[in-house]
Amino acid sequence: MLVAPSDAHVSPAPARHLTWQGLRLALVGPLPPPSAGMANQTEQLARLLRAEGTDLRVVRTNPPYRPGWISPIRGLRGGVRLLSYVLTLAKQLRGVQLVHLMANSGWSWHLHAAPAIWAASLAGIPTVVNYRGGGAEAFFQRSFRLVRPSLVRASAVVVPSRFLEGVFRRRGLDVHVVPNVIDLERFSPATSRPANRPPHLLIARNLEAIYDIPTGLRAFDLVRGSFPDARLTVAGTGPLRARLERLATDLGLDTAVRFTGRLENAEMVLLYRDADLVLNPTRVDNMPISLLEAQASGVPIVSSDVGGIPFIVEHERTGLLVGPGDAGAMAAAAMRILREPALATTLRESGLAAVTHYTWPVVKDQLLAVYAGVLAG
Repeated sequence: MLVAPSDAHVSPAPARHLTWQGLRLALVGPLPPPSAGMANQTEQLARLLRAEGTDLRVVRTNPPYRPGWISPIRGLRGGVRLLSYVLTLAKQLRGVQLVHLMANSGWSWHLHAAPAIWAASLAGIPTVVNYRGGGAEAFFQRSFRLVRPSLVRASAVVVPSRFLEGVFRRRGLDVHVVPNVIDLERFSPATSRPANRPPHLLIARNLEAIYDIPTGLRAFDLVRGSFPDARLTVAGTGPLRARLERLATDLGLDTAVRFTGRLENAEMVLLYRDADLVLNPTRVDNMPISLLEAQASGVPIVSSDVGGIPFIVEHERTGLLVGPGDAGAMAAAAMRILREPALATTLRESGLAAVTHYTWPVVKDQLLAVYAGVLAG
């Protein structure tokens, strides 16, 4: 059953009885490529846990299809991958003390999270479910009767935001809030930028319907009315690329908008440092790591105010928030930042201060306390 204190704050006291060194841990989750939020967090967490001295095994939920010829055949490739995943779990979980499971909504839950919980439970190994994703409310409304039997077998549930905490508590489930981690050694502000250069706007989201890139393109079109030399980079990959490129052409933006496709993390670091502001037009979200990366890079944010975003971006202090789907409001907020250097400086400095709460030295004690409580229980 789920184990949690009376509120979502984790007491650091139990962590004194557990150390990272030699902790036998299995981390289950996706890894890049593609470079997406949960995959990047899994990769980063693996690196940080190893650096702390844990005896870590990583079980990847999205390995390349083997054999390669099955990749175009959807039903077959899914079945082969699921079988391979279950067999890998059975092997890799032997001898571990604890499973840390990166979980999300939709088919990812049914195909990746639930099998890992049951495999660990049958082996007598406690599981910490690290649930993420802004679509949890809608997913639970549709499928909670299918999710709950697996979820209640977890020893603890960790979520990265107060927003997701509310989603779980409304269904009578206690959770621990442990935020996402941002690497300030990797993401940092540019030391200087050329004076009087054209404004550079950035959208750093995958090209999927929930992220509403069309609203970002339409907002940029309005910005170009006042800043005709402005340019926009859309950094991400996904099934809607061709449609979004056609929209950019229809708006007359084809020479001003660059679609980068898939980028490595090192390339994203350079892209943030070159941007003047980030647009985030998403319609569904929890705690987007892209916004933490923008804050760590000293880039002002204009975002929709959906899901968990207001919990990490404070309007007029660490960013500007607008309603979802409102290209006019997003454009007006972007132009405020471009026209008001003092506002841009305030947002930049406040964002840099706020993002320190998401660094590993702060987060690791909270996570270790969860592990200690689970193992003690």
